[in-house]
Amino acid sequence: MDVVQASNRCESVLDSISQAVIADRGFMEDVILGVLSQGHVLLEDVPGTGKTLTAASFADALGLSFKRVQFTPDLLPADITGTHIFNERKQRFEFNKGPIFANIVLADEINRAPPKTQAALLEAMGEEQVTVDGETRQLPEPFFVIATQNPVEQEGTFPLPEAQMDRFTIETSLGYPSYDGEVEIISRRASREDKSPSVERVCTDEMVQELQQVPETIHMKEEVMEYLVQVARATRDDPRVKTGVSPRGTQRLFEVARARAVLRGRNFAKPNDIKDVSYAVLAHRIVLNADAKVDNVEKEDVIDDILDEIEVPTVVSQGRR
Repeated sequence: MDVVQASNRCESVLDSISQAVIADRGFMEDVILGVLSQGHVLLEDVPGTGKTLTAASFADALGLSFKRVQFTPDLLPADITGTHIFNERKQRFEFNKGPIFANIVLADEINRAPPKTQAALLEAMGEEQVTVDGETRQLPEPFFVIATQNPVEQEGTFPLPEAQMDRFTIETSLGYPSYDGEVEIISRRASREDKSPSVERVCTDEMVQELQQVPETIHMKEEVMEYLVQVARATRDDPRVKTGVSPRGTQRLFEVARARAVLRGRNFAKPNDIKDVSYAVLAHRIVLNADAKVDNVEKEDVIDDILDEIEVPTVVSQGRR
């Protein structure tokens, strides 16, 4: 699959999902960039904005298996990874796979579970495997986590550990629908007897794996790579930041920038690709210091200033868009 074919296939996926999900196109592009870059996506929104429908719709359009895990304060790690159950007929213990064994796993309201249970996802997200009772088992390919969390100010939530936040390639927000979008939601509710819009399957699991290999073919010039590294490193030197972007975060920025080039049908990455994905890739990895929090500084403000201050290299355009 070449870049143009991959771009067209991604557009078909987004068009199919838009039949069921009423959301901003930019939001859906953020999610599919997570798929292309073989990463995971964190959605932070208030309840009722369509996060679960979004995850299920992506699974349908991509032709992948889908499991949903509702995180609660009493959820145990074994409820996610699985456990051994005694088979009386065979007189032996057999492993019963948990919901983590799916191509797309929706970790719904992940910050309502205690940190020990949240950490059950760390190995799965980082290594695409789980270890239960000393035995390591591979997860299906492709493997992709979409986690949702409620704003941390809401009652009954636990902040995600920094190590786990760093495992998410992208953090984005669905947000409230537009006026026209909300009218459309009500129109669908009023016509309950009519068949709801369905998501057409436009991929197979093999095709998704092919799509994920296309960003590896994207060229990024040395001066653009240096610009990318400068942007990531600047988060560590900002006086408002306690903890800046890790080297893992720098790598994820590189991967997502290349994926965005694929989405735009180009075989090379531009500085604008880096700028456009910086907020979704970097903001959730930044930890502000106490003074910045008192001054109501937003993480996006830090990235705004960094992008304004660092000189953008000039790259001769070639190819599409």
